Amino acid sequence: IDTTRASVAEQAIKLGASYVNDVSGGLADLDMYSLIAKHPKVQYIIMHWRAHSKTMQDHAIYKDVVKEVKEELEERIEDAIKAGVNPDQIIIDPGLGFAKLPEHNWELLRNIDRLALLGYPILIGASRKRFLGELTGASNPDDREAASIAITAMVAKAGVWGVRTHSVKPHRDAIATVTALAKSRVEA
Repeated sequence: IDTTRASVAEQAIKLGASYVNDVSGGLADLDMYSLIAKHPKVQYIIMHWRAHSKTMQDHAIYKDVVKEVKEELEERIEDAIKAGVNPDQIIIDPGLGFAKLPEHNWELLRNIDRLALLGYPILIGASRKRFLGELTGASNPDDREAASIAITAMVAKAGVWGVRTHSVKPHRDAIATVTALAKSRVEA
């Protein structure tokens, strides 16, 4: 389930949801961490977030975006663990496009290895995002698919845990290709 509300997540978990994707990282609903802690088999995706969508771009101010996103994710992780969430439940997401300018997104993607130092699986959600359209000149999100697949291939090579995408098959194919290339290097 993709929600910032613990009550919605709770209903979805009762219906069998095994992942809770919280774009607020627990900041929008203070009951989210305790709910996740009660369900140790549920994976919890903590995304970097600074504000609701109406004002989030007003908060896209960074001196060092990678350092600040990493530190802020670390704070969310610590809060979740203090509330009883098992560290094995946690997946992190740097929140591309959420309180980020295009240059921030690119810097985060270039520095996935620094985010990996937190020690948690990483989810990347770049699929068809506006910053890809700004790069390619594609105002229609559907026309950003090739750029999205390129990002998937790059982050797969970097070892991220998963990607959030609109079209599964081409992204799965890109990941399979990167994986096959990496195996052929090891075997050679």
